[in-house]
Amino acid sequence: MIETALLALGLVLIVEGLVYVLAPSLVEQMLLALTSLPIEARRLMGAIALVLGLILVWAAKTLGA
Repeated sequence: MIETALLALGLVLIVEGLVYVLAPSLVEQMLLALTSLPIEARRLMGAIALVLGLILVWAAKTLGA
């Protein structure tokens, strides 16, 4: 279980790092766009991302990862 959590955390950090390395100005624009959304919309986006992440982790574990 801990191996899966470490793997997932490592993959998230790789993707996040790539975004900041390849498109830092796009990150700034995205943050500005997020501030214009209501808090409820941001919470909904976070909840959707959480559920999708759980589904992906479950699918990976089911397939033998």
